[in-house]
Amino acid sequence: MPLAQLVHDLLGRPPAVAVTAYDGSRAGGADPRATVQVRSPDAVRRVVRRPGQLGLARAFVAGDLDVDGDLETVLAVGFAGGPPRPAPSAVVELVRAAGPEVLRPLPPPPEEARLRGVLHSRRRDADAVSHHYDVSNEFYRLVLGPAMTYSCAVFDRPDGDLTAAQERKHELVCRKLGVRPGDRLLDVGCGWGSMLIHAARHHGVRGVGITISARQAELAAKRVAEAGLADRVEIRLQDYRDLDDEPFDAICSIGMLEHVGRARMPLYNRVLYDRLRPGGRLLNHGICRPGLPQPRTRRGEAVALARRLATAAGSRWTSRIDSALMDRYVFPDGELHELGTLISLMAETGFEVRHVEGLREHYVLTLRSWVRNLEQGWDEAVSMVGSGRARIWRLYMSASALGFETASLQVHQILAVRPDRGRSGMPLRPRFEPD
Repeated sequence: MPLAQLVHDLLGRPPAVAVTAYDGSRAGGADPRATVQVRSPDAVRRVVRRPGQLGLARAFVAGDLDVDGDLETVLAVGFAGGPPRPAPSAVVELVRAAGPEVLRPLPPPPEEARLRGVLHSRRRDADAVSHHYDVSNEFYRLVLGPAMTYSCAVFDRPDGDLTAAQERKHELVCRKLGVRPGDRLLDVGCGWGSMLIHAARHHGVRGVGITISARQAELAAKRVAEAGLADRVEIRLQDYRDLDDEPFDAICSIGMLEHVGRARMPLYNRVLYDRLRPGGRLLNHGICRPGLPQPRTRRGEAVALARRLATAAGSRWTSRIDSALMDRYVFPDGELHELGTLISLMAETGFEVRHVEGLREHYVLTLRSWVRNLEQGWDEAVSMVGSGRARIWRLYMSASALGFETASLQVHQILAVRPDRGRSGMPLRPRFEPD
């Protein structure tokens, strides 16, 4: 059987997807939305040697496998039934079609992360953050656009402008925090400084931003100076565990939760609680995983209990990202927590949670905007970071957009206060929406 037909069969013969192969074969409809291109025997070799997501990711990152057209259309096949895993009989057919040389192993692409050291130690966290963020500030500018904000935007309509939507998110955070002129605002995981620039410019705050990405810190400080705000905003290359400042009036942590880890969450919450004045507000904005409902059987009840106990014990069993693509290429050591777990851990520290907002649909729009930016500037992106890194970003952002669209990923803003002898400082009925 021709190789393209074998691959198309393995995908489940989706009508919107065609397959072409290096042997000249083709399978699928005449007018597909996307075409999978098997460019080299190495694509088959990687999939045969490591069936499932890891083999497919390696083949795509290396350029042995490609997709022409709408990548989400192809990825949706995996979301429907999981990444294709060839049965033993299909493996035999693939080897016959591609030749026995595909049984020889290949080294993984050089972009694959291999971290060492104690999980979520300062050194390993710095290495994990560097793997993802210390790539190229210009590459991030191309993907993220002028806002230089690497987190979910807040749109007023589905076809809204990305830059305006990021500005709206920054304003929403400021309103939830209730910041006023002269307030001290701490931004934990400040990225390239966009949130602090907005808060200082529009609300008169004095801000401190911390990041453990050297390239982020360098550009953030430059952007602050160019905005004429160097006298009001300080950017530091600093781990949150090393904070020892006097209390702040407000703290935001945007896109930071994913890097903390379940075992470190109590420490993370304690640090933020201690750095916040009584009556001050904290806003945590982060990606979450949905709950995992269990069947109403003895086994289901036992699994649910085991998950609760593991979470309480600080195990990453319930929070680790079960994705070879994400762990090897995108966010090494990243963890996603359930919303209820985050709220419970914050409450145990002493925070009073006052407001929770889900922004899942907004992240779909944000990610698709980033993918468009990348695809429109593809040649420039490749010249900046290489084809492997650019391909990682195209794959992971497209997959993430599908994840949020299908509710297998969530994103929430959690607003909490450190009560001042019972006083929250919150209005009876707060209104946060930007005008």
